[in-house]
Formats: sequence, structure tokens, C-alpha cells
Amino acid sequence: QRINRAKAMMQKHAALLGRVEQRFGVPKELVVAIWTMETDNGADMGKLPVVRTLATLAHDCRRTELFQKELLAALQIVQRGHLPLKDLLGAYAGEIGQTQFLPSSYIKYGVDFDGNGHVDLRRSVPDVLASTANLLKVNGWQPGQPFGMGTQNFEVMREWNRSEVYRRTLHYFA
Repeated sequence: QRINRAKAMMQKHAALLGRVEQRFGVPKELVVAIWTMETDNGADMGKLPVVRTLATLAHDCRRTELFQKELLAALQIVQRGHLPLKDLLGAYAGEIGQTQFLPSSYIKYGVDFDGNGHVDLRRSVPDVLASTANLLKVNGWQPGQPFGMGTQNFEVMREWNRSEVYRRTLHYFA
């Protein structure tokens, strides 16, 4: 079912994916694999209030510093006008959008690819796909090179997700 949906998304967004791949050098198949694996192409982005979630996690003594930083980044997203507070909804650890960016990654790698002046990783498919590819590019993605296990690009994918099993799954899915 996921593969069929991913194939349909690749057809529906073929021109956009071509522009993303050309600009960032990340294969469209991998970008769609990430999009599909993270939220079923935006179908399940989470419904938890990000600020409340991150405030709770910032209070937890195990990773206080990490989540305090993410809480401040979430507030910057609102302050910059990228998303209104009412739309700052996400998953259990404060991840936002169709490919589940932590707020600091949203700010660092977010791309306004639809040209409306805001980075919207919840509703703008162009912003979602370009930002996803941008994260990999900025972290050293080598265009035109393989990305299977043992390659430099496989290690770059670690910036997306540290789990080797997850990265292998993305590779096979792509």
C-alpha cells in the first residue's frame, strides 16, 4: 500500500520532484521514501501541541538541554510567521510536518520552495520536499553517488535518522 501510494505521489509531483532533485542533488525516490516513511505522505503528522510537548520534555531531566533548545526554536517558527501557534502540531517528541522535522531543523534546513515567503512543512508539498532534500545536501550529500550501506551518502543519511535499520529501509524503499 505504501509503495503504491509513493508511486502515485511520484507521478502526481513529477515536475516538482525533478526541480528538487536538480537543485539539491538528492534522488527523488529517496525524498519520496522519506516522505512516505515519516507520515504516509502527510496523512499522519501528529496532533500534539508542539510547544506544550516540548515544554514537558524540556522539564524531563534526561535531555533537558536538547528540548529547551527545541522549545525556543518552535517559538521562533511562530515568531517568524512560518506557522501560527494553532498549527504548530506534531508528534510525541515535537516533530513537525510531513517529514517530521524537529523545530531546530525546521529553522536550519527549511526552504520556501513555493515562493510565498514562509516555510510551511505542514501544508506546502514544495517546501516539504525541498527542505527534506536540503537537509541531506547541507550535510554533505554527494549528487549522483550511491546511497546504500557503506557509502558516504548512507552516512549523510544519518543526519536524517541515526538508525542503520531505518536508513537501510529508506534505501530499499527508494
